[in-house]
Amino acid sequence: MTKMNKASVTRRSLLVGGVAFAATGCASSVPREVPLAMAPVADPAAAFQVDPIYRRQQVPYSGGEAPGSIVVDRNERFLYFVEEGGTATRYGVGVGREGLTVTGRVKVGRKAEWPSWTPTQNMMRRDPRLLQFAGGVPGGPQNPLGARALYLYRDGRDTMFRLHGTNEPWSIGQAVSSGCIRLTNDDITHLYDRTPVGTPVLII
Repeated sequence: MTKMNKASVTRRSLLVGGVAFAATGCASSVPREVPLAMAPVADPAAAFQVDPIYRRQQVPYSGGEAPGSIVVDRNERFLYFVEEGGTATRYGVGVGREGLTVTGRVKVGRKAEWPSWTPTQNMMRRDPRLLQFAGGVPGGPQNPLGARALYLYRDGRDTMFRLHGTNEPWSIGQAVSSGCIRLTNDDITHLYDRTPVGTPVLII
């Protein structure tokens, strides 16, 4: 894996239900899932908001993880889905601010389409504006978890960290979230469809 220059960290806001709040990512509990089969996943404009280096592509892979595994390199802002034959599908990701992301070995313990989002207690302590969302935000195109979520577990317990989509494609390649790993909605849907529950994930 080649060391890449980090993009500068920026902050923006998003609207949920007409209310602006700082971009965050992870849910504090098992969320209420809202089926949105007709909601569009693809966003034609999203690709133009992502640096080309972070767009999905097939790359050589020489690491030690088995095919079917996921490797997240937080420093380089890449997620690798390991393939057969010494290759991987590489996705650009946005990561958590320093000290806010789980590391080491975890597994995909649960999956959800158009998941709802609930700020954690820690999030609400850091930013009291989030208290208005303590009851959760329904899943949908304006939800900060985006189109899909893969819930990361360790020793059978939810870590409260996710691999998930985003309605802020500009944030790919940056460290802006409250700890989760975010991909564009197109990329998380592509990854979601190939990732069964139980998939091993290594975050470095």
